[in-house]
Amino acid sequence: MEIISGIALSRVIKEEIKQEVSGFLEKGIRKPKLVAVLVGSDGPSQTYVNAKVKDCLQVGFESEAIRLDESTSEKDLLECVNRLNADSLVDGFIVQLPLPKAIDETKVLMAIDPSKDVDGFHPVNIGNMALGLPGFVPATPAGVLEMLRRSGIETSGKHCVIIGRSKIVGMPLSILLARNANPGNCTVTLTHSRTKNLDEICRAADILIAALGKPGFIKADMVKEGAVIIDVGISRVETDTNEKGYLIQGDVDFNSVSQKARFISPVPGGVGPMTRSSLLTNTLKAYKRSFKLD
Repeated sequence: MEIISGIALSRVIKEEIKQEVSGFLEKGIRKPKLVAVLVGSDGPSQTYVNAKVKDCLQVGFESEAIRLDESTSEKDLLECVNRLNADSLVDGFIVQLPLPKAIDETKVLMAIDPSKDVDGFHPVNIGNMALGLPGFVPATPAGVLEMLRRSGIETSGKHCVIIGRSKIVGMPLSILLARNANPGNCTVTLTHSRTKNLDEICRAADILIAALGKPGFIKADMVKEGAVIIDVGISRVETDTNEKGYLIQGDVDFNSVSQKARFISPVPGGVGPMTRSSLLTNTLKAYKRSFKLD
């Protein structure tokens, strides 16, 4: 069994980005800039935004976190998005989800300029991804692909089962892993809450990707010997065993499944760091496009 460390892989990616940015700065070009917009005080979202700011500093990006009150109106948030769209010094930005219930997430995401949509959620970028055209791939699916590629995991001809059909993870991954590319060329089964015989389908998977948000859902008896297991899920589970009062757990019962897997990604320390490094990669891509550096 080999653990796929997202921390170690993302460290390598960030060093590569840092070296590339350093070369541009030596030519007198300004730093790339990533902005994160956070509405409200959701704990996990604040932690994630803070981590993104730290990542930017590590690779030589300029970063900014715009923190808006929970009571911020949809109109005010859209005005903020429009300002960032028009700011030539901002290469990419994200609006951290989830948003307060009074705000229409779709309307906000649709308002982001696709050329600055480094989260890859705009329909233009999703459409480009589906057609194999240039654009931004959603950060988490991009991170999973990079995990597979950099770990030397063969995907061509393999049966990949994805649990969860979200627009952010499951659906994009099903498209990306079925395309004629590397990683790709998988036979993909996309499962969801209405899927029957899920255990049987999972046991047929060469590559199993869990992205459903149910801690410990995947047990050893659902996995075949030698499978590749990618755990995208991340949940806070209450506990009295530490000062925080919670543990971070993935969708996979790591202790039991790791005994059967050939490769497995942990939670925390797996897909999460790769998602953040993919966000940096997308921002660098947007920056290079704006300066025609490709």
